[in-house]
Amino acid sequence: MDLIDYIDSKREDNLNELKEFLRIPSVSTQSEHKPDVERAAHWVADKMAAAGLENIKIAPTKMHPLVYGESLHAPGKPTILFYGHYDVQPAEPLELWTTPAFEPTVRDGKLFGRGTADDKGQVHIHLKALEALKNTVGKLPLNVKVMVEGEEEVGSVSLWDFVQQNRSHLKADALVVSDTSMLAKGVPSITYGLRGLNYYEIEITGPIQDLHSGVFGGAVPNPITILAEAIAKLHDKDFRVTVPGFYDDVAPVSPKERKLLNSLPWKEKEFRRTVGAPDLCGEKGFTIVERLWIRPTLDVNGIWGGYMGEGAKTVIPSKAWAKLSTRLVPNQNPARIAKLVEQQIRKLLPKTVTCKFKVLSTGKPWVAPYSHPIFQKAIHALETGFGKKAVFIREGGSIPFVTQMHDTFKVPCVLLGFGMPDENAHAPDEHISLENYFGGIKSVALFYQDLASGNFPF
Repeated sequence: MDLIDYIDSKREDNLNELKEFLRIPSVSTQSEHKPDVERAAHWVADKMAAAGLENIKIAPTKMHPLVYGESLHAPGKPTILFYGHYDVQPAEPLELWTTPAFEPTVRDGKLFGRGTADDKGQVHIHLKALEALKNTVGKLPLNVKVMVEGEEEVGSVSLWDFVQQNRSHLKADALVVSDTSMLAKGVPSITYGLRGLNYYEIEITGPIQDLHSGVFGGAVPNPITILAEAIAKLHDKDFRVTVPGFYDDVAPVSPKERKLLNSLPWKEKEFRRTVGAPDLCGEKGFTIVERLWIRPTLDVNGIWGGYMGEGAKTVIPSKAWAKLSTRLVPNQNPARIAKLVEQQIRKLLPKTVTCKFKVLSTGKPWVAPYSHPIFQKAIHALETGFGKKAVFIREGGSIPFVTQMHDTFKVPCVLLGFGMPDENAHAPDEHISLENYFGGIKSVALFYQDLASGNFPF
C-alpha cells in the first residue's frame, strides 16, 4: 500500500492511541504522579517497538526515566536522532478546563488534553510516521535513534548527563526535534532560530525582621519599594534594556532576512487577540515579529514579599524577591550577560539593603543556515504532507538541548513543529489541531523517506 494511503487508513487507530497516551497523567513536577511518569515511559517503549525500533532501554535517572530505541539496519543511509519528551505540565487550575485535562476530547477539529501539543502529540507523530514506513516498506529505510525524556518540564536535569555518557552511541547525521509551533493555521513551518535564556532570582533584605509600619514607617528601608524602583530602571522609555553592554554582541540580522521575516503570513490581529492586552509595546525601531524573534529581552517573571494574605497587616517587610529572565540572541554570551545584569542590579540598589543574586539557569541562543540540503528536504516534505506552502521561521522561546546537541555533535538540527502559538501549552484547554496532527504524520514519514532515498552524505 502507498505510504500516504496507509497513513490515511490508520487515522482513527492513531487518534485513539494518542488519546490512550494522553490519559496517562505524566506530570513530572508533582511527586504523586511519579508512578504515572513511569507508566508513560513504558508506554513509549512499547510504541517504539511497534515502530520497528530495537535495543529499547528505559534508562533510570535521578528523577524520571529516559526512553531510548534505535534501528540501524540501513548501511550507507543517514542516521537521524529524534528527541522529544513524554512528561507534561501540571493541569491546575483544573476548574478552567472545559473538559478534564486527562480525558482527551475532540471539539471543533481539535483534540483537547494536557500534552496534546507539548509534547506527547508531537512525539506520537514521529512514532506513527516510523511505524507507517516500517509497515509499507518492510523495514525502516534509514537509520533512526529515538530519545524521549521524562524531565523536560522540570529542566531536563538528567538529559545532558545521559547524552555525555552515551556520546559516541548517540552520534547522528542530524537531530530532529518536534517541540515547537507552526507560524499560523495552515502555514507549516520549520524553526531555524531560537533565543537563549538566562533565569535569575534576586533577594533583597532591609530590616532584620518585619517591622510595624506605624512604629517604624518613614525611617527604615522598604525592600519591596526599593526592588520595584530598581526593576523600573532596567528599561528606558523606548523599552530598551538599560544594562550597560547588554546589546554589545548582538549579531546583526541582514536586511534580506528581516524582509523575509516581515513578509511571512503572520497576522497581527490574531496575535493581539491571543495576547488580550489593551495595546502592545516593545523596543522602538523594530516590528513585532522582530521583537519576538531576533531581539534580546529582559523580563520580570515574578515579584513578591511582605504580607499577601487576606485582610490587612501593616508591616514593612524584611525581604523582597523577584525572578527575572533574559532572552538572548546569537553572539550574546549567557555568562557575560548574567554578570552584566547582576552588576547593574547591584548598582541600582542603595546601601540601605543587601542583595543576593542567583543565576538559576543559562542557555545559549541558536540559529541554523537553512540553506543546508536537509532543511530543503524538510520543507518539501511539509508542503507535500499538508498540501500548502511551508515557511522558515524563528521562535522567541528556548530549547537549550538543541544548542547543546548542535555544539556537541556539529550536525544540523531540524525543528519540525506541529503545535500552534495559541494552543495553550502549559495552560488550561491545551489542544492540537487534528489537521496538524494527521498532516504531521504524513510530513514526517515523507521527510524520512526522502532522506533515505536522496543523496548522502548531505
